[in-house]
Amino acid sequence: MLFFTYFATLPFIKIMQQPIIEISNANIYQGDNLVLKEVNLTVREGEFVYLVGRTGTGKSSLLKTLYGDLLLTEGDAVVAGYQLKNMHWRDVPFLRRKLGVVFQDFRLLTDRSVADNLKFVLKATGWKDKKEMDEKINKVLEQVGLTHKARKMPFEMSGGEQQRVDIARALLNSPKLILADEPTGNLDPVTTDEIMSLLLSIAKESNAAIVMATHDYAVVKKYPARLIKTEDGRVIDNATIDNL
Repeated sequence: MLFFTYFATLPFIKIMQQPIIEISNANIYQGDNLVLKEVNLTVREGEFVYLVGRTGTGKSSLLKTLYGDLLLTEGDAVVAGYQLKNMHWRDVPFLRRKLGVVFQDFRLLTDRSVADNLKFVLKATGWKDKKEMDEKINKVLEQVGLTHKARKMPFEMSGGEQQRVDIARALLNSPKLILADEPTGNLDPVTTDEIMSLLLSIAKESNAAIVMATHDYAVVKKYPARLIKTEDGRVIDNATIDNL
């Protein structure tokens, strides 16, 4: 009893978070073109990570591999419990139900309201009960501060609000991993700060890992976190601001 009491009072003991991404010796291709070679990478739950690098160096290819848009044929990778190597296309939707993906261009359905955009995703991922769907929609809109916008159409909203809807959509299935592709790329500095604060709070409160691809090094400097860089066909972990 004294043993457990002693360790319970130690403030510096922290339980190691579980890996949500584990990649080892992976080669990533676009068609027949080898884009990234010998990729080794681990990202844990609750971790916020930037993915940086010049255009054409493989950032998008890495993200597409993580959410099953590019087939991995060489090396090993496990994402949210799913083995990516030679994954059958029928398994890709099940992988994506474990992830949240945030796009730069929002990709909202323009012919329906915010709530109906979210309901469309829930139905597509197997939700059936109307009450449960309504409750989930209210919850994610509350998380992003848009409960009052549920009946608005996308064209009635600002870019920042549409990006918040995109983030809400990514949260629908309570993912432990969110992949964000240039989520602040089309936003002004004030709105960028709002979106970054939102993403960081989600990582902290939901214990979700977030991998954010960005070209905005001002954001990287203002909100420092672990840096992963694509360069010369490689993935460089723990890069620094100085060598960007």
